[in-house]
Amino acid sequence: MSKVLAWGLIGAGDIARKRVAPALRDAPASTLVAVSRARPELAEEFAHAFGVPRWYSHWRDLIADRDVGAVYIATPVRVHAEQAIAAADAGKHVLCEKPMAMTVAECDRIIAACRANRVALGVAYYRRFYPAIARIKEILASGDLGEPVLAQIDAFEFFNPQPDHPRAWLITKNEAGGGPMMDFGCHRLEVLLNLFGPVRRVTSLVSNVVFTREVEDTAVALLQFERGTCATVSVTHAVQEPRDTLSIFGTRGSIHVNALNKGDVRVTTGSGENRESHPPAANIHQPLVEDFVEAVLTGREPAVGGGVGRAVAHIEEQIYACAHLRS
Repeated sequence: MSKVLAWGLIGAGDIARKRVAPALRDAPASTLVAVSRARPELAEEFAHAFGVPRWYSHWRDLIADRDVGAVYIATPVRVHAEQAIAAADAGKHVLCEKPMAMTVAECDRIIAACRANRVALGVAYYRRFYPAIARIKEILASGDLGEPVLAQIDAFEFFNPQPDHPRAWLITKNEAGGGPMMDFGCHRLEVLLNLFGPVRRVTSLVSNVVFTREVEDTAVALLQFERGTCATVSVTHAVQEPRDTLSIFGTRGSIHVNALNKGDVRVTTGSGENRESHPPAANIHQPLVEDFVEAVLTGREPAVGGGVGRAVAHIEEQIYACAHLRS
């Protein structure tokens, strides 16, 4: 196997420009050799901006490029399964943006294709690599908090795009599958799975409180994990105050993170209060990409594989099924 993983980037929007392309370019043993975007002039401009030698207006042409060893899929959720399966069938390793796919059934098809073609599969739940999350897992394992009883996550981001906005597809059901619970709620579900393990049961409230849309503007999920811990995940597009909080309450203490993307952690136990700082990488996609490259080159599984993506998708399906907003 080559000691350098050559990437093709499918999709070249805002996040690809800000985080994904720099990570693919800058990771050790990694190089970005091709990019595709439906509008060829934008694909060409993107390629020039990042020193990418080839650009395509159709993603299938990128997948056919023999120099591409892995693809990063950064497109709307609707096409993730089609693109991931085609890439796997072409022998390319696959790192897919979150959420992995529209349904659990699509996740299963992606996983099966990657297994059949013996290629690696990863999903871009980059919070798995946050030092703050690793520290919280350490605290939970130590027993200092006692038994974790309740976790609470709030993720609020005001979002009311005009029809011509480049991210307006996020409020179109056929493109995105759901609203904020599907878009960024999935990240928080992955965090909870990482911290507490498998989920026993799910219930939810999913609604349009302010906007008239095909997808929800607000949702609240209640989860109970097999270990007994309960958790709430509240997400919304409809309030002005941004939030990115995580609190965990145990029988002997608590953990509070006021801004997960900053990494400041406050731990309260019977012996007092401790404040710690565990900021994420400057480019929060960088550790994700570096782990995937290392996994491919050493033959191990990525830290965030298809099983994680499927587990999140399964919870999402239950959340929407409870609310009768998805079939």
